[in-house]
Amino acid sequence: MSGLAGASEDELVPRAWLTRAATIPDHIRVARYRRAPELGPRILFFSGGTALREASQALTDYTHNSYHLITPFDSGGSSAALRRAFGMISVGDLRNRLLALADRNVRGHPDIYRLFAHRFPATARQEDLREQLDRMVRGDHPLVDAVPNPMRRIITNHLSFFVELAPRDFDLRGASIGNLILTGGYFNQGRDIDAVTFTFSKLVEARGLVRPVVDADLHLRAELVDGRVVLGQHQLTGKETAPITSPVLTLGLARAGDPDSPVDVSIDSGTRRFIAQAELICFPIGSFYTSLVACLLPVGIGDAVAEAGCPKVYVPNCGVDPEQIGLPPAEAVERLLAYLRRSGAADAPIDRLLHFVIVDSKHGDYVGGLDMARIRKLGVEVIDVSLVTPESRGALDARHLVQALLSLV
Repeated sequence: MSGLAGASEDELVPRAWLTRAATIPDHIRVARYRRAPELGPRILFFSGGTALREASQALTDYTHNSYHLITPFDSGGSSAALRRAFGMISVGDLRNRLLALADRNVRGHPDIYRLFAHRFPATARQEDLREQLDRMVRGDHPLVDAVPNPMRRIITNHLSFFVELAPRDFDLRGASIGNLILTGGYFNQGRDIDAVTFTFSKLVEARGLVRPVVDADLHLRAELVDGRVVLGQHQLTGKETAPITSPVLTLGLARAGDPDSPVDVSIDSGTRRFIAQAELICFPIGSFYTSLVACLLPVGIGDAVAEAGCPKVYVPNCGVDPEQIGLPPAEAVERLLAYLRRSGAADAPIDRLLHFVIVDSKHGDYVGGLDMARIRKLGVEVIDVSLVTPESRGALDARHLVQALLSLV
């Protein structure tokens, strides 16, 4: 069953040409993946941690082999406190995606999931939170005590590293325990982010591979149309500060406290290998600049995408994205291509960078209008299929989106 209730047959079978004629959704292909997700395809996503959470959860029913390259430039929430104290990348979006991919049944150690998803109260006294953390390190806190060994020993070891290294005045209010464990593990493993995410993924039985697109302690730097320069992801999202009132002219990277000095950073062999091995590359929904474009900024991303011999798909946001002032989907496609070219694919033809844009013109609300003719004029095919359901309330339905992507592999 596809789960596409209420859609007519005509809505369900738009066709796009790869090396085969693809029916979307391809019920036979999707059912085959559902029967053996351990053999599912390697779909790669460039994204942040939250907008793709539901789609990542749905994806685990069809493949345990997805790849997730995550932005490490978050500067808000509890990640900001960790970055200020330790001078490191943001781990919050990594934790978020690993938990979204976690196996939550008995084999997946639900007690570990509950511990990693736990946050300290934002209104509690520091002394009380410090005592709770000390109890976790000793292993006699209920959340830690519920975790069986040897996993409990790994967790308490990472937490003890965090406690030893953290400033005594580190603010624990609202802190994510999963973030603290990842941070302790990061230093316990000699600042090897792959080692700690591998351990974390094994603890929660993550059904997919997750890594930051780069391991670099940098921040997003946006030049706005009105001439202002904004430093920090949290200044752009409209979540912790007022939304920006001027469109983003260009996005880049800078060091903390130094917005006047843009810097470049290159991807490593691990990120390049992820991209080369993908069977489909997806530029998905999410905050356009701070989640998607942020992942495309490191040098080497563009040429790695161009060299990957697989379909490449962009899924525009449905509804309002505070970062996309005056940026309708067709122009977002053009910006996406521009950033890929800027990060190493300057001479690549469009058909090496992007093949498809997936939309739902009938049910979706695309700010500024879709202008599918403008997209097609670039040489990019528009796949118009049912993605929005009454249950999804104007947003893209996670399972519909996943099934559409699986049909293109």
